[in-house]
Amino acid sequence: MTTTDVRSVLEDAMGDGDGILELDPALVARDWLPPGRRLGLAEDEYDVGDRGFICERWLASTTHADNEVGPPDEGISHIRLADGRRLSLEAAVRAAPTDILGTAYAATHDGLGRLAKIYDFAARIPYHIHPPSRYAELVGRKSKDEAYYLPPGVDLGTHPETFLGTHPSLADGSGRRIFLQYLRSWDSDEILKHAPAYLQVAEEGFFVPSGVLHAPGTALTIELQEDSDTLSMFQALNAGALISKDLLYKDVDRAERDVRGEDAVLDWVDWPANADPYFYENRHLAPRVFHDADGVTEAWILYGSTKFSGKRLIIAPGARYVARERGVFNLLAWRGRGTIGGTAVLGGQVGADELLVVHDRAVQPLEYVNTGDDDLVIIKFFGPDINPDAPHVTEMGHA
Repeated sequence: MTTTDVRSVLEDAMGDGDGILELDPALVARDWLPPGRRLGLAEDEYDVGDRGFICERWLASTTHADNEVGPPDEGISHIRLADGRRLSLEAAVRAAPTDILGTAYAATHDGLGRLAKIYDFAARIPYHIHPPSRYAELVGRKSKDEAYYLPPGVDLGTHPETFLGTHPSLADGSGRRIFLQYLRSWDSDEILKHAPAYLQVAEEGFFVPSGVLHAPGTALTIELQEDSDTLSMFQALNAGALISKDLLYKDVDRAERDVRGEDAVLDWVDWPANADPYFYENRHLAPRVFHDADGVTEAWILYGSTKFSGKRLIIAPGARYVARERGVFNLLAWRGRGTIGGTAVLGGQVGADELLVVHDRAVQPLEYVNTGDDDLVIIKFFGPDINPDAPHVTEMGHA
């Protein structure tokens, strides 16, 4: 489609939905971990051959999944049109940014600027890190701060604990020397003995900035992050299998790698942040309720950064709620049945649970109605600078 064609199709779609766009799921495969099989797909849909297994679902995504094998649009969400056709959300944002983002926001922001996802692995994700901005830029990428929310009512898997940061003893600078040994030998998972683990608890989560090492546990996780798919693996052995060392160097500047080898990626590690003795207090997330009345509860659940924010809305059977937001957002109907601005949603039903609300509609009153017999649970996702009033994580000690 030409830019003109995309704009025309998008205009029709926004008219049909009164500024609310229905989205098809963006399913992403990974070949380095087994799937948890909790994404609501049919059993035979998880195995996708040489691509691996469907382990993630990206929400309202304009970010390409950085996989070696897979379709060229893997990770990209699509707008579902009234006639059954699909329109790439990436193409729509590129062709008509002001229509989706609003004029003022589009003038200062390059796209939606965030990536929401559900990830679903049967084994713990290996200990890894995302590059701070100055290192990501060396290879044409973005940094990847991220936050997690663990939804209730879902099996937590076999290892529901997350390794985060390093032990405080490594704040003295010894961590670089110790970790370099593991990266060079690349034959075990013993690097984890230098990191504390935290139990994954439903309805809670963590904020993890770039430069902080982490190995998320097996709980099904809703994640909100910067719009980037970049990392370096630090753990060689995981779930009984040796990981390709290519993932250690995946986003490392080639010149630095050639000269310094494994030592180059250790520049990414923010040692004071990783070894923070108050790591839990400074990174732990729990719902911050700001509305609770008439069968409706709304809370901040993803926060700690101006780069993104997220809310959880719970509406009791028969209840209604009207709210307006500061800008474009996408949402996932996690549980229950209802309507949002007149558009029907069905939680847990892939293909009927995901919407994008464009700026001009989002800033107007939007009605949420629970039409079912159970609570309607909605997760809202926002990009950078849309919610400057989102809470900060409580800071203690050496934050």
